[in-house]
Amino acid sequence: MAGELTRTKSIDRLLSDASATGEHALKRTLGAWSLIALGIGAIIGAGLFVRTAAAIAERSGPSVTLAFLVAGLGCALAGLCYAEFASMIPIAGSAYTYSYATMGELMAWIIGWDLVLEYAVGAATVAIAWSQYFNRVLGFFGWEIPWEWYHSPFQVMPGTGEGTGVDAVNGIMNLPAVGILLLLTMLLIRGTQQSALVNSLIVILKVSIVLMVIALGWGFIDPANHTPFIPEPSTFTNQQGITHAYGGIMGILGAAGVVFFAYIGFDAVSTAAQEAKNPKKDMPIGILGSLVICTVLYILFAYVLSGLGPVSFFRDPALGGEASVSAAITTFMPGYDWLSKFVTVAILAGFSSVILVMLLGQSRVFFSMSRDGLVPPVFSDVHPKFRTPHKSNWLFFVFTAIFAAFFPDNIVGEMTSIGTLFAFILVCAGVWIMRVRRPDVPRGFTVPAVPVVATLGIVVCLAMIYGLGPANWLRLIVWLAIGMVFYFAYGKSHSKLNNPQS
Repeated sequence: MAGELTRTKSIDRLLSDASATGEHALKRTLGAWSLIALGIGAIIGAGLFVRTAAAIAERSGPSVTLAFLVAGLGCALAGLCYAEFASMIPIAGSAYTYSYATMGELMAWIIGWDLVLEYAVGAATVAIAWSQYFNRVLGFFGWEIPWEWYHSPFQVMPGTGEGTGVDAVNGIMNLPAVGILLLLTMLLIRGTQQSALVNSLIVILKVSIVLMVIALGWGFIDPANHTPFIPEPSTFTNQQGITHAYGGIMGILGAAGVVFFAYIGFDAVSTAAQEAKNPKKDMPIGILGSLVICTVLYILFAYVLSGLGPVSFFRDPALGGEASVSAAITTFMPGYDWLSKFVTVAILAGFSSVILVMLLGQSRVFFSMSRDGLVPPVFSDVHPKFRTPHKSNWLFFVFTAIFAAFFPDNIVGEMTSIGTLFAFILVCAGVWIMRVRRPDVPRGFTVPAVPVVATLGIVVCLAMIYGLGPANWLRLIVWLAIGMVFYFAYGKSHSKLNNPQS
């Protein structure tokens, strides 16, 4: 029993699977620039344009800049480990595939199931943010979606409810979020090459936005908004009644866990390894290149945004709680209303590329798991014309649409962060294990000082998980428990590794 659960998939078998041809083969179309653009496309998005404001409001205040440094450090350490794995095992599947080769089938299942939080639930989070900015764009033309149709049932319209004299208005479902998920799922089914082209154009637009906000917003920073830079330790209770640590070290760690969502794109690059033209060379470039570019931009952007308005502005849903970047520009940068409108439209396009990359990553993880027999074969069925896992895309559209339609962004966003942090911990541990067990395997990229780098990566990620608080720990535990039920009910008995004759 224990032997079956800890049996690893050999490197030779992994590479053999990657070279398969025929009806289940993926087409190699992505070069180094496409992979960097893929990473930036996922990294610069809702994490920066929405979760930054949430971290300022609920966790750290202006010290969100330090939170980005902590999160960036954790990502840099994990990114080095990802780069070595991706150059050594250039297979679709990301951390799932790496765990299968190092820690055995049960751990591979756990990480594959956990990655649903990173990619599918992450896509839902960004779709919710897309909905907020979409409604703001409609406002430019005098149109507006009714509040209850772009908010979840767990949200109440500001200015209604007890003590206001106005009956509370609860959200019903987030229709625009479902709509964008549907459109991008259809695009993704058409093919990775077409999707990557669209993504590359959007990446140029998003980087331009960030640079404009930094350059033009710097002169409007109010030093009073950065004082005190690290608020005194206290607590803050959000709209859902959840209390977080605010200020001090715990506030910074909690904020780091929240904005960590903003960094997960480089991980999505690794899921496209089987579609890279030269994976051993291009994967490390794609992963580390996108991470370095975005880290610098993030720190500068967070400093500017936190300096434009006070914490109270970002806490008020009617002011800066939604579409926070464009709202801050309109409120605190007089004469730049044109910039607010441009940013709003461009962010809308930017969010689309993030959702695209996350949906791509999710389908590729389950593609690999299906090839291994751990999930049903429907997830590895490839479209006869487009050569994409179309059925998997449709199934995950339904799954992500449920989260996007009926849950608020702070809940799904923090679920994504904690799931990703857990994945990074296993990747850091896996690189160390492979150095001991298989030092002979060729590596296109080698992490320097592995015991130190891997251990620091684990410690930093654990610190951010600790900062996210008990509510998120519980959600992760419940999600993993549900996954264990699925594994023992289906995955274990259908595993091709444990059933070689199948």
